[in-house]
Amino acid sequence: MRGEASLVSDQEARSKFGSLLEQEGTSALDVAQELFSFVTLLDTYPRLERALTDPSRPDADKSRVVDELLDGKAQPLTIAILRDLASRHWSKVMHIANAVEDMAVDAMTYYTDSIKQTSRVAEELAKIYSALIDQPIVLFRLSDEYSQPQARVRLLDELLAGQGLQPVTMLLVEHATRDLRGRRFLHTVDWLIDRFSGHMKETMVTVVTAVPLTHEQMVKVVEVYSKKLGHAVHINAIVNPEVLGGMRVEYGSEVTDNTVLTQLKHLKQQMAVSG
Repeated sequence: MRGEASLVSDQEARSKFGSLLEQEGTSALDVAQELFSFVTLLDTYPRLERALTDPSRPDADKSRVVDELLDGKAQPLTIAILRDLASRHWSKVMHIANAVEDMAVDAMTYYTDSIKQTSRVAEELAKIYSALIDQPIVLFRLSDEYSQPQARVRLLDELLAGQGLQPVTMLLVEHATRDLRGRRFLHTVDWLIDRFSGHMKETMVTVVTAVPLTHEQMVKVVEVYSKKLGHAVHINAIVNPEVLGGMRVEYGSEVTDNTVLTQLKHLKQQMAVSG
């Protein structure tokens, strides 16, 4: 968990730069990619994190460090964001990298707004989450901190090849496995879904069924979960014949699985134990 100082710094920075990122339009993509690269730089070089978060160091010195690293190599807004973050107070040294990552995701959401693809990216992230949640071996390899980042990205690209995913979706999930940041791959994807859904002021509810939901069923699911969560929901309906029947509903970290496939798995486990 982040301390109070880090939470305040992160929230104030995101509020300060939100409108500026929105005004960037399609250029917000460049800002996002530059910020993601800086996250990796911070994670790789702890001394840089310490240099940018040292409360005894003048802000001018910290700005100079940012300028020396990025002068002529990054968008002016990227440099302004990093200078601002370096001037703030952080409960722990590592929290500045978290804040840079937060700003990178914000930049991505404003970019997808500008090309009217925000909802699509959120849906694709949810589909990837749903497709991999029952693949423990694949998830282990995508979260294996002892493997090379390039190998994890290559595996992910092979898994998702031919799916026609929005390029931003690929950039986000590649970041999730390239720079693990002490997290599991699927945890990061779940966090990204929440961030995009929150940006749209909705909660993404993924519903997996063996056959397509009827219009009446879709309306009922929206009604039930809008009431349960107290705000608008967006339904990401996925058809997977392998579940055989029933329904699996996922939102955030909550999963309700009443599919026939899962019930059969539980039955087999019970029989194995009793035998």
